[in-house]
Amino acid sequence: MTTMISMIVPVLNEAALIVQTLSALQPLRVAGHEVIVVDGGSHDATIPLSERVVDQIVRSPRGRSRQMNAGSKVARGEILLFLHADTFLPEGADKLIIDGLNQQGKSWGRFDVRLSGRHFLLRITEWLMNWRSRLTGVTTGDQGIFVQRKLFEAVGGFPEIDLMEDIALSKTLKRQGRPLCLWHRVLTSSRRWEKNGIFRTIVLMWFLRLAYLLGADPRSLTQFY
Repeated sequence: MTTMISMIVPVLNEAALIVQTLSALQPLRVAGHEVIVVDGGSHDATIPLSERVVDQIVRSPRGRSRQMNAGSKVARGEILLFLHADTFLPEGADKLIIDGLNQQGKSWGRFDVRLSGRHFLLRITEWLMNWRSRLTGVTTGDQGIFVQRKLFEAVGGFPEIDLMEDIALSKTLKRQGRPLCLWHRVLTSSRRWEKNGIFRTIVLMWFLRLAYLLGADPRSLTQFY
């Protein structure tokens, strides 16, 4: 690959999942891309389990936005891909990203998402997430945001807020051009939805996003998350 992708994975006590997540990224490392794990203060085995299968481990103050910004500062790739620790890329993700950006003249984008559970409400939820994003140009971290590093640096990276950093970044990036919306899907764990109740989580997430869009302080919203 002549274009390197830096995959930045923020983690916090992800020992139960991290081996599976990082193992899935090894073919991309073999292809010449890099994986950066950014730890926000884990006290389990996340870091020891990660050490042999990543290119860099960065330690950062806790907070997904702060962690992802810290990872971007040491990244060597021309494209940054921000990946949640419970999200898995489709096969050939590097080619999909690089070719898609080049062919459509885009500077950033995301994948469609599929939630891992089988409940029919999850099918509705993912459909709504994907189409809302496609129509509005606003995306969530669950969809695997990728962006050319020059653009990411030009807009100042993620706003270092405690919640809705993905929404805030995508709204900023959208001013520079609409995203590449790949139909290929990342697979994201539905553990949070199933643990807290699927319908309750749907209502909560829509409430949080609406409140943020109406001007609520993200710090005040963290008590509900």
